[in-house]
Amino acid sequence: MKRNPEFTEYGSGSEERPAKHRKRSARNPTPIQPVVESAEDVKMAISTMDSRLLADYVAQRNRRFGEHLSSVEIENMRIPENAILDTSGWDQERLLQFFPSFLEHFAQSSGASASLAVAPEKPGTPHTLVLTAAALRAVELVRVLKLFQRKDATVAKLFAKHIKLGEAINFVRKTRMNIGVGTPSRVVDLIADGCLLEPPLLDPTLTSTLGALTCNSLERVVIDCSFLDQKKRGIFDMRETQQPLMRLMNRTELKERYTSSRAPIKLIFY
Repeated sequence: MKRNPEFTEYGSGSEERPAKHRKRSARNPTPIQPVVESAEDVKMAISTMDSRLLADYVAQRNRRFGEHLSSVEIENMRIPENAILDTSGWDQERLLQFFPSFLEHFAQSSGASASLAVAPEKPGTPHTLVLTAAALRAVELVRVLKLFQRKDATVAKLFAKHIKLGEAINFVRKTRMNIGVGTPSRVVDLIADGCLLEPPLLDPTLTSTLGALTCNSLERVVIDCSFLDQKKRGIFDMRETQQPLMRLMNRTELKERYTSSRAPIKLIFY
């Protein structure tokens, strides 16, 4: 007896076997894989935003991580559009090696300093702060910014990796610096009064020396948005970096100068 190719035997009974080339049911189409935005896409989005779009972007990040805040509190955290320098006309890629030329170019329209290589007389009063998401990235930024370092003008490391807070305070209090490069949380610690530190960070032996870093000579704050970690997250995409960054940007001594005509502070997004 010939076997029907469409049937196969199981035990004593017979069951129908599906045809080999049967079409996939239209009810179960092949799932479409989501398109993952690349790091280059993220960099390009930031680099093409003008001041208004960047202010809206920062506000959107505030809403994302400010779920415990009221709408009024969220609105009070908004950075004014005219505090942000429009850098959308920069025609080079936002890569590490181009950062010094980018900074030098836009420093001409964001402060009174004759040169980025000149440091204010008083220690711990940089004219430029560069904020990034990770200590290792800060090390890379310090390396390329050594171009602007002089004997009496230090490009300072302001991050927590391998540097205790007490050591950082002592360094800042005795160092003339033109540019400070660090992570938001460490910079907040260095300029904060002792009573403003988060309880886990408060060291009673250091409260008298906190506030080592001051904003008296500050002319610009540069936010490194071009760096993304291995998970494609930038400085505004992680709670642990976005929140201290916003605490810093909303400090009274900075906010009062965003719109000042006498000694303004400009925010620059790289």
